[in-house]
Amino acid sequence: MGGHLPAAVAAARNAVRRLVPRGSFVLVACSGGADSLALAAAAAFLAGKGELRAGAVVVDHALQEDSAAVAAQAAGQVRALGLSPVLVKAPGVEGTGSEAQARTARYAAFAEALEETGADHVLLGHTLDDQAEQVILGLARGSGTRSLAGIPATRGPYLRPFLGLRRAQTEAVCAHEALDYWTDPTNLERGPLRNRVRLDVLPVLEAALGPGVAEALARTALLARADADHLDRLAQDALEDLLLPVAAPGCLALDLAGLRALGPALRGRVLRAAAVRLGGENPTLERIAATERLVDGAGSAGPVQLAGHVAAYRERPDGPHGPARRAVVLEGRVLDGRVPEGPADHPEAAG
Repeated sequence: MGGHLPAAVAAARNAVRRLVPRGSFVLVACSGGADSLALAAAAAFLAGKGELRAGAVVVDHALQEDSAAVAAQAAGQVRALGLSPVLVKAPGVEGTGSEAQARTARYAAFAEALEETGADHVLLGHTLDDQAEQVILGLARGSGTRSLAGIPATRGPYLRPFLGLRRAQTEAVCAHEALDYWTDPTNLERGPLRNRVRLDVLPVLEAALGPGVAEALARTALLARADADHLDRLAQDALEDLLLPVAAPGCLALDLAGLRALGPALRGRVLRAAAVRLGGENPTLERIAATERLVDGAGSAGPVQLAGHVAAYRERPDGPHGPARRAVVLEGRVLDGRVPEGPADHPEAAG
């Protein structure tokens, strides 16, 4: 189109240009909404300039009556923009299809599309508004710096160029490109917690505190992510320093005195990293706190049951490694198809 280029269009194109490595082959994840269609338009423009190669993947969860028509319209619009190939995926979602189930199915479809096409990245259309909502949800959970870090701009093959753009800007891009975007009616339902944050909490904050609240929350996410990433790196280094030799597979032993000497910001992260290294899930704050009490010597010697079949206990001074060794041991609850004998029978394991 001729004439003056709207600021939102320039911002969208520059956002993709900044984040996506030049020459990459990308697939735009397109739902048919304003955010993903605006992202498709920006990627198509850069592809036309030879800066990247762009296709798309449209996922139809079949959770709404008109979902097939919405997916077909989205696929048609991105093809008209010049994106190729355009894949339409219809992954099955069990039961009524919870948000978590749909997300799992969606990312499985993205991974399948990456493998089929050989693309380098999938571009996702999350915006600054999504980021602000995520930070508020993290505050409500009260689960520390990591929960305030919000949505990452990059994670593996997934890139989110629009985390600095407002939702109104993506709608302006669609208007400029004459794209007919779809508005998901479930986004107006006040049942889901994220919808209540979007429809009720953010408007109240902006009315009470003035404009710029969403931008401030997004800045908080950037700062919190930098802090959390740095602390996680320090925790990984500390974990390596604290590891003691163990004979049994599927176990980690950590020096007790060294653990006690760590500050609280690092100690919990070290215990979390050890549990994850054993194949466990991220333990809850409550489980980490219980393990820290074990480290401090408060109460029993454990075990404390962590997430993902991992348990921790304080090794006895007269244990198999001798009286000179004091350690906290983390072990997988299931090793080679069997449940380990011994400390796991302690009643605290069920807590």
